[in-house]
Amino acid sequence: MGSKADRRIARERVAAYHQARLRELIEQVGRAVDRLRAGQLDVFEVDEVIHRYHRAAQRLWVFCGPSGAQVESTADLIERMGVTGEAIDWWQRGRKPSADGC
Repeated sequence: MGSKADRRIARERVAAYHQARLRELIEQVGRAVDRLRAGQLDVFEVDEVIHRYHRAAQRLWVFCGPSGAQVESTADLIERMGVTGEAIDWWQRGRKPSADGC
């Protein structure tokens, strides 16, 4: 387990990641509303985008929500993803579960 300062730095890293990914998810909703206003989507399609946002944001919250030593592990994972170029597609994770629950 790291020091108190290490945990603070880890919390800051996770919070920054959470904020950036949440902004990306909110932008999806904004684009859908813009398309509604332009007549390209109907209200039901926008409603589905909002539900998908909600599911994705919940999953992101769970990922970014650990405390204690777990926050350091999450911060390390975020750092590794940045180095390797890997990313979690939170919007994709907000898709409706299929009939088999996947």
